[in-house]
Amino acid sequence: MKKQRAFLKWAGGKYALVDTIKQYLPEGEQLIEPFVGAGSVFLNTDYKSYILADINHDLIALFKLLKTNPDQFINDLRLLFNEQNNQSEAFYQLRDVFNGSNDQYLRSLLFVYFNRHGYNGLCRYNSNGKFNVPFGRYKTVYFPEKELYFFAEKAQKAEFICAPYHEVMKKAEQNSVIYCDPPYIPPNKSGGFTSYYSNIFGFEEHENLSKLAEKVAYKKNIPVLVSNHYTDYTMTLYNKASHLYRAEMRRSISCAGGSRKKIDEILALYKKS
Repeated sequence: MKKQRAFLKWAGGKYALVDTIKQYLPEGEQLIEPFVGAGSVFLNTDYKSYILADINHDLIALFKLLKTNPDQFINDLRLLFNEQNNQSEAFYQLRDVFNGSNDQYLRSLLFVYFNRHGYNGLCRYNSNGKFNVPFGRYKTVYFPEKELYFFAEKAQKAEFICAPYHEVMKKAEQNSVIYCDPPYIPPNKSGGFTSYYSNIFGFEEHENLSKLAEKVAYKKNIPVLVSNHYTDYTMTLYNKASHLYRAEMRRSISCAGGSRKKIDEILALYKKS
C-alpha cells in the first residue's frame, strides 16, 4: 500500500515513522488514537474502525466537517489559496478574523489555510487561546486537494472526539488497540515541560500515561503502543512495557547553543502475553 500523506503539516507527525509503527501495532478490530495529530497512522493502517481524539477543538471540528461535507468544504477552502492571500497583510487580517470568530466552519477553513501559509506549519495558541503563528513567507503554497479527499473518504470509518487521553482510553473494548503519540519529552529531561495546544503536557502527565497504558494492557487485555524520544529517562519511564523497540528513524533536535543533534525514538508496547 502506497504511503498516504496527511493534508496538514504537523510538528512531530508520524509519516516518516509509520512503516516502523505498523510493524509493532497489534492486530485488532479498532484503533484508538488519543493524540491523533494530523492522522498519519490512521491514514496508513487498515482497521475496521477508529476512535481518533485530540484536545485541540479546532482540529477535531475540522475533521468532523471534512468527514460530513467534503465537496463543499474543499471547494470553499480552495478560494483561500490564492496569490493575494499569500502575503503577510492578508495573513494577519485573516488571523484576526479567526481569533475573533466563533463560526466553526470559518475557523476550520482558516485552520487549514494557516497550516499551509503559516510558519513551519505550526499550530500554536497563546495563553488566551488566540492563534499566534506568524506568516510563513512561502513562494508557492500547495493546496492538498488529493490528501483532503483521501482523508474524508477514510474518515467514514472514524469517530472524532475532543477529549483528554485518559477519557479516550476508557472507551477501549476487547479487540481494540491503542496507539499513543503524546507531545514528546525533551531529549534532556531537565529541559522542562512540553507545551501542547494551550495546555501543558509535562513529566507528570507522561508518568500518568505510562501507568494508564500498563493498567489498560495488563488488566483489561487491550494492547497499548506509545511513542517518544529514546532517552535514559524514557527507558525507565516505560520499564513495565512488555517490549521496548528503538526506532531507526532519527529526528533532528535543536539544542541549546544553536547546534543540532540526532536522537532516536522509542516505541513501548504494553501487551499481555
